[in-house]
Amino acid sequence: MKIAAWNVNSLKVRLPQLLDFLATRRPDVVCLQETKVPDDAFPSVELSAAGYRAVFSGQKTYNGVAILSRSQATDVSVGIPGFGDEQKRVIAATVEGTRVVCVYCPNGQSPDSDKYFYKLAWFDALSLWLMEELARHPRLAVLGDFNIAPEDRDVHDPKAWEGSVHVSPRERERFQALLQLGLKDSFRLFEQPEKSFSWWDYRMMGFRRNHGLRIDHILLTDALAASCTSSTIDRDMRKLERPSDHAPVLAEIGV
Repeated sequence: MKIAAWNVNSLKVRLPQLLDFLATRRPDVVCLQETKVPDDAFPSVELSAAGYRAVFSGQKTYNGVAILSRSQATDVSVGIPGFGDEQKRVIAATVEGTRVVCVYCPNGQSPDSDKYFYKLAWFDALSLWLMEELARHPRLAVLGDFNIAPEDRDVHDPKAWEGSVHVSPRERERFQALLQLGLKDSFRLFEQPEKSFSWWDYRMMGFRRNHGLRIDHILLTDALAASCTSSTIDRDMRKLERPSDHAPVLAEIGV
């Protein structure tokens, strides 16, 4: 099974690129973030013609998540149970015996903002819920834009980013809390090139200069990690005209 996550930063704008990605990479499951379309505008017809079924939770202009799969997704749930939140950031479903959780985690803005404390509370709620999900689903993957660079090697210039969101100690503690539940960062299961990132700012030639962060992740339970054969970042999609500022991340898992 090939699974992927991609913050498309507007599904309306990026739909042709997504269709090309589906046709050339042929993933079995794709988790999308920042779709930025209400449910009645989701392009189900176009995706169905490409061979993918979709479950989704969206809103206009902001946020929005979706899971695309070749086979029918079941047991779909939206949001974090018990955490009141109007922002569409989480959708989960079971695909071919694997529980897939798609997340678009809050940005946090700055460590002195209300949005930062919302981010911390959101991650705490996510951890509590995932603990319950893990008890029911030994084959579980959490994919998406986490808006956290877990280590300094996931940051192009740690000194320049010191004190900023994405790299603050409290955010990294929340990421480690997810791993302590029994999840593994699939990218770090393998030797990887130095300076491997999944997001680059549109400004200041961020991509051309490789001034990026690795904030998009695929986390796997032990049962999935044991048969994971690769975990990569697809930089080619970031090279296109009018790209998302994020590149897709992919992992391949054996049967």
